[in-house]
Amino acid sequence: MTEAEHRKPQSDEARSFYDSEITSEFAVPDGLAVPRAVGGEAETTSEFALPKGLEVPQAPVAELEGSAFNTPRTYSAKDAPPAFTPPTGIPVVSLTKDVPWQDRMRTMLRMPVAERPAPEPVAKSEDEVGPAVPRVLDLTLRIGELLLAGGEGAEDVEAAMFAVCRSFGLDRCEPNVTFTLLSISYQPSLVDDPVTASRTVRRRGTDYTRLAAVFRLVDDLSDPEAAISLEEAYRRLAEIRRNRHPYPTWVLTTASGLLAGAASVLVGGDLVVFVAAMLGAMLGDRLAWLCAGRGLPEFYQFTVAAMPPAAIGIALTLAHVDVKASAVVTGGLFALLPGRALVAGVQDGLTGFYITAAARLLEVMYFFVGIVVGVLVMLYVGVQLGAYLNPDEALSTDSRPLWQIGASMLLSLTFAVLLQQERSTVLAVTLNGGVAWCVYGAMRYTGEFSPVASTAVAAGLVGLFGQLLSRYRFASALPYTTAAIGPLLPGSATYFGLLSIAQSHVDEGLVSLSKAAALAMAIAIGVNLGSEISRLFLRVGSAGKRRAAKRTRGF
Repeated sequence: MTEAEHRKPQSDEARSFYDSEITSEFAVPDGLAVPRAVGGEAETTSEFALPKGLEVPQAPVAELEGSAFNTPRTYSAKDAPPAFTPPTGIPVVSLTKDVPWQDRMRTMLRMPVAERPAPEPVAKSEDEVGPAVPRVLDLTLRIGELLLAGGEGAEDVEAAMFAVCRSFGLDRCEPNVTFTLLSISYQPSLVDDPVTASRTVRRRGTDYTRLAAVFRLVDDLSDPEAAISLEEAYRRLAEIRRNRHPYPTWVLTTASGLLAGAASVLVGGDLVVFVAAMLGAMLGDRLAWLCAGRGLPEFYQFTVAAMPPAAIGIALTLAHVDVKASAVVTGGLFALLPGRALVAGVQDGLTGFYITAAARLLEVMYFFVGIVVGVLVMLYVGVQLGAYLNPDEALSTDSRPLWQIGASMLLSLTFAVLLQQERSTVLAVTLNGGVAWCVYGAMRYTGEFSPVASTAVAAGLVGLFGQLLSRYRFASALPYTTAAIGPLLPGSATYFGLLSIAQSHVDEGLVSLSKAAALAMAIAIGVNLGSEISRLFLRVGSAGKRRAAKRTRGF
């Protein structure tokens, strides 16, 4: 037999074995029976299909997020389907209908797109036409713009945008929120081209009444029984944008003065100090409105608004009036400290939106620097004129429980008015602010805890009660928490730090300003932590268990 005849297979069985060796990794394993296609054509299967008879080890039950090579927890190897993804979708999370839309949307946003409970698109007849995708995306961006401009956190804005898209059948969408830019992308399937739209937020305004109206609109859109059309949603959104503020300008100016007067009582002021702080804050508010009308940036508006309270405090000192001049300046600072932006910035950072958090905190820093410049200018003038301002007055704060509780409630009430809240929420936030001060006073003066720890615990209760009240009314938590933290803002630590710097005691001034920064962070973290703890008291089922990022351990 020749060498060629020796290499040539002598039977069909040998020929089949010879061909299988040539096809290397595409060969069928020995012992695995694969059904033959009819007509001799090769069967086309999914690359994710599990071969029949192959046992795959299951991931441990306690492991919430397994390896990419493990099968899903809902998969059973015993009753294996022909593919991992059945035609009806993946049975992932059972979302409770009675859960607020914020929890349901957050849960789905934290899932990968392929795992979201999205029904397969049903073929429509020629007469049945759904809403145009660009119009739905435009409505979504307009709603997100109002929420972001009103001070809502980035996570809640994304949840609202996803809820609007999902209510109109656009399940496979990805919203993205930064400090000034909103974008959303929708892709019907993996083989279709995505549709992307974006919108820039150029103006910001504080109006919690408008914010509550937008939340109600999103809640109605998320309710399958409401069945609001796209035109109806546009009409309601236009009414929300045209709605006037609930309080006129003179009410806002009066509220700013009462806020400063109440804050001066909190730090030991009497009736004369109350009136002086009130007049200084009202004058600063009018000057800030004048600068805003001239088109000056907010930095200069804060600088100008901080000057009159400091000037009145210095004038009382030069006139040798036996009052606590430091309380006048401190009361004026309370009306200017950007507590709303601070809480929103820290909340974005704790929830993983670091770009938005950095931008918000940078905005807070600019506002704070503007306040510092305005107060320092007047303090330098007072020092040059011979005014004796004592930084040690911070150590002689008297404890007057009844007066301070009343002042804290007045401060929260006026803060709620400045935030343009609905009248139905003012009483609740006023009581929340009073409870916060009671907890702070009990820990700080009676229990002699540190001011940072006392502030953090009080702010945590504010966040807890505010979140529970908001879920009870299916509304935003901001109207119930932002004004209630007003009595806890670090106005006195800020003033005495600036006073020490003005008197060339830079070290003492930096220590006091560091204390003010620590108090501000304690407020923001406490409010966010209280909001998260409130989830433990809510029966939200599996919808409340949103996925969190794993700790990186420094990698």
